[in-house]
Amino acid sequence: MFNKKEYQDKMNKTFDKFLKDLGTLSTGRANSNMLDLISVDVYGQKMPINQLASITTPEPRVINIQVWDNSNVTLIDSAIQKSNLGLNPQIDGQMIRLPIPSLSEERRNEIKKMTKSMGEQCKISIRNIRREANEELKKLLKAKEIAEDEEKKEEKNIQNITDDSIKKIDDKVSLKEKEIMTI
Repeated sequence: MFNKKEYQDKMNKTFDKFLKDLGTLSTGRANSNMLDLISVDVYGQKMPINQLASITTPEPRVINIQVWDNSNVTLIDSAIQKSNLGLNPQIDGQMIRLPIPSLSEERRNEIKKMTKSMGEQCKISIRNIRREANEELKKLLKAKEIAEDEEKKEEKNIQNITDDSIKKIDDKVSLKEKEIMTI
């Protein structure tokens, strides 16, 4: 039997991941999510910064990273510098301060392009899930487990879910672009 909910859940998970990735983009304001994509090579494995330190944003343009183990300070520092976030860490003992620079027009446009690209990738994933659902419907029809009218109805349902997901993505992309271009 065809389970529309399974495909809807897959699309929702894809959208949630897109939102998480979107949160990592810098908009000129301090946001601890910016550091989520940075992994640090410690203890023989790659770990996210939030598993090695406390991250706070005491001011709109500063992120503080209170490192728990003193030996990890330089490792976290170099991981941040190697990332393409354009941040310049300042070390003060076990505290790393990350001043968030104002975004130049060029950097804003770069981030805007990244936002659009992330949105496109998410839409492609959503369409692939739709294709997967439609293929399952065709298999069920061929095996005579569902009738042709039921297949058409379910295809329409999947298309509606797909359209809703893509609209949500477009809305988030345009919202993020406005946020990025706001000085």
